[in-house]
Amino acid sequence: MERISNKTVKVGIVGLGYVGLPLAIAFAKSEVTVIGFEKDERKSNAINIGKSYISDIDDDDILRIVKVSKKLSATTDFTAIQECDVVIICVPTPLNKFKEPDLSYIENACIDIGRNMKPGTFISLESTTFPTTTENYIRPIIERESGMILDKDFWLCFSPERIDPGNKTFKTENTPKVLGGLGEEAKNIARGLYGLAIQHLYPVSSPRVAEMVKILENTYRLINISLINELALLAGRMNIDIWEVIDAAATKPYGFQAFYPGPGIGGHCIPLDPFYLEYIAKIYNFDLSMIHTAGAINNLMPYRIMTKISFALNRHKKSLNGSNILFLGIAYKPDINDARESPALLVIEQVERKGAVVHYHDPYIQEVMSENGKRYTSVELSEDIITNADCVVITTNHTCFDIPFIVEKAKLIVDTRNAIKNISIENKTIFKL
Repeated sequence: MERISNKTVKVGIVGLGYVGLPLAIAFAKSEVTVIGFEKDERKSNAINIGKSYISDIDDDDILRIVKVSKKLSATTDFTAIQECDVVIICVPTPLNKFKEPDLSYIENACIDIGRNMKPGTFISLESTTFPTTTENYIRPIIERESGMILDKDFWLCFSPERIDPGNKTFKTENTPKVLGGLGEEAKNIARGLYGLAIQHLYPVSSPRVAEMVKILENTYRLINISLINELALLAGRMNIDIWEVIDAAATKPYGFQAFYPGPGIGGHCIPLDPFYLEYIAKIYNFDLSMIHTAGAINNLMPYRIMTKISFALNRHKKSLNGSNILFLGIAYKPDINDARESPALLVIEQVERKGAVVHYHDPYIQEVMSENGKRYTSVELSEDIITNADCVVITTNHTCFDIPFIVEKAKLIVDTRNAIKNISIENKTIFKL
């Protein structure tokens, strides 16, 4: 606590991705020395020369704290954990092909930490996981690998990440931070530590409460987005503009929050996190039927969009097989370079399986690989590429897209994001979700 108060505490962050790097920068800007631990040598090298690989973070932000203040450095050498007073885990927590939690990244991080940490280390997990992970999964690994004892030699905490890529208003520093320390000493350390870099803290009674907080936040979004996706499909059959319906409903000043349909749900949280809860619920013999149903609706959306594309082509006396399809946007949300769990890629795969020739344009993502290992490269958005396409599919509504130009030049458009809104359309066939 003394080192925290005088900012001589040294913080290690394991994983320098969309969560770990912004957090490392936030601490470094607060004059705290940070060591970033990264298995990917390319990322480690990029940080050390002041280069960013995340669209939300400018090179200048990294340069200042790496080269000027020298508060941030990155390494692939995990023995340097022994220099750290604090270690924060920010590694991926994906699902396997059976929709079960893959905790291998957390396990490997804990093994590295346990083998290299010094007595008196505070450990915080930020990676999303199911309730009880910190107590029942991380603690035994750390104690086994280190030979140390909780509350005597080290402390544990869970503090869920709240990163929203592309959000210009809420960043790491000004987004309220939930803290779930395991024991009173851990709670006090967590408050002091995170208070150095983050403006608003919200301590809760235990790690399992904090773990459930994160799951609740993203389950809430999964269920509501899946609901509006299903209603959008029904509205389309009934010749009702679902976007107009949502705008009208949003005028109600209480009891309603607007959610918007799309080709599916992407990103590192919403498509994955609720299934962590479903997994642990089964251990307690509890069936989360609403999560299961919402997940099924979301998983079907890429197939429904493929059907929409096929229907639109049929109206123009064309088949999906052999048609030239141009997809606009591969990122899972506007104005970011993140294609994790992107529904656009799933739609592309389905359309291609039906025999279509596909291309995509995304100014933020120059190359992407599908789950089956096929690599796609972004094409230039020229007049020729648009006019030669039998159908243009808007899968991400990047603000840089010149929608009037696209509408003017395209033969046929399937708009899954309501990008074509309040625009004069003459002699064009536009199909919306």
